[in-house]
Amino acid sequence: MKTYTKTGDKGETSLFGGKRVSKDDLRVETYGTVDELNSVVGICRTLNPPKKVDQLLYSIQNQLFTLGADLATPLSQKLKKEIPRISEGDIAFLEKSIDDLEKANEPLQAFILPGGSHLAAQLHFARTVCRHAERLVVKLSRKEKIGKYIVVYLNRLSDFLFVLARWIDNR
Repeated sequence: MKTYTKTGDKGETSLFGGKRVSKDDLRVETYGTVDELNSVVGICRTLNPPKKVDQLLYSIQNQLFTLGADLATPLSQKLKKEIPRISEGDIAFLEKSIDDLEKANEPLQAFILPGGSHLAAQLHFARTVCRHAERLVVKLSRKEKIGKYIVVYLNRLSDFLFVLARWIDNR
């Protein structure tokens, strides 16, 4: 199978289920930003994080694939086979991870500047891409129905990335 199909050469792409839309469609912009976030998380994994952090980030990358598929499949789309969608369990995973990391972090006394170690700086960058994705998801949710856990997941993920960046620099 070839990587290129030429079906997008005129500025259109297909959502899951086959519906054709413009590549600048808000839904496409939204799941494209989630893909960008996934790539930034992948960069973080190349910076030799502790094994438990790498495992967390690997799990998050898989959840972001699910989230991208969720966004690329309108709820109204009838499919022969259901696709996985972001769930309460994914949010619970993030909340537990945040709680575990916060136990090791000193209480936050002031605003912090993104930076510190290379890994922490990349995690802060991932957090900002996550916030961008969240803003696009909120905009999309005002136009179309989307999965009910998507906004919550991205909100929690940005919190996780912030707490993780602090943990990396404080260990």
